[in-house]
Parts: sequence; structure tokens; C-alpha cells
Amino acid sequence: MKPDYIFNIDLADFEKKVIEVSYNTPVLVDFWAQWCSPCLFIAPILEQVLRQYEGNVLLAKLEIDEGDNMKLAGKYQVRGFPTIILFEEGQEVERFSSARPASFIEEFIESNSRILEL
Repeated sequence: MKPDYIFNIDLADFEKKVIEVSYNTPVLVDFWAQWCSPCLFIAPILEQVLRQYEGNVLLAKLEIDEGDNMKLAGKYQVRGFPTIILFEEGQEVERFSSARPASFIEEFIESNSRILEL
């Protein structure tokens, strides 16, 4: 069972669960697809890293092939999968694409999060 700081989202709840929440807590959004091997590779690494932050950073997983989720990929100009975007204060802060090791993800969060510095 996944902890409550790792959750699935879709187009309908993106505004509430990502944009609004990001004013208080950094939210990583994982734009992924079931058919994408790098997406499946990075998923457990993302979850492992997020557990270290114990809810101080959230992970929202967006399966781009479900419902109207591809509209969000278009809105944020996601060109490849996986793409992970960090949101804070309602805005995109930074992003990276493709599978990366845990050390890269930790550095990405630490160097880009303004909220964690407070």
C-alpha cells in the first residue's frame, strides 16, 4: 500500500491536488505511461526517494493515456515520458525527463525546492 503522499491524479483533480496543494507543499508530478519502460523503471525509485521526505514533498502520478490526461501533457508541453515536473506555489519550478537514479532525484528536489528551504 502506498503512503498518502504518493497518489494518482487526473485532469479533473489536477488543480485541487497539485496546483492548490503546491502553495504549502512541493508536488512532483510524474507524467508516465504504462507502455513506457523508463516510466516503469523510475516509478519505484521516485517512491523510494519520496519516502525519505515523509510527506514534505508529494508525488502525484499522472497516467497520460487515461481519460483526458493527455491534455495536461499538452498544456505543460511534455514531449517524452517519463517527465517529472516540480510544482510550488501553483507554478512549475523545474523538470526532468527519462529514468534517473535516486541520487539525481534527491539533488533535483534539494536544489530546486524553495519551500523546503524555509
